[in-house]
Amino acid sequence: MAQVRITQVRSTIKRPKTQKLAIQSLGLGKINRSIVLDYNPSIAGVIRKVEHLIKIEHLAEANTI
Repeated sequence: MAQVRITQVRSTIKRPKTQKLAIQSLGLGKINRSIVLDYNPSIAGVIRKVEHLIKIEHLAEANTI
């Protein structure tokens, strides 16, 4: 499955509560904190909600035999 590295680049100060909760659900919360997650439809929806606060990098898929 494809993976993405998500890095928070903007603060959640003065943001709606739904955006703050979305950042927390991704496992972020501080600027420049990163996390690698499997990319699936549920993660894509959360990313879409806070895409102005984060940076997304698509990682190369690891070949598994």
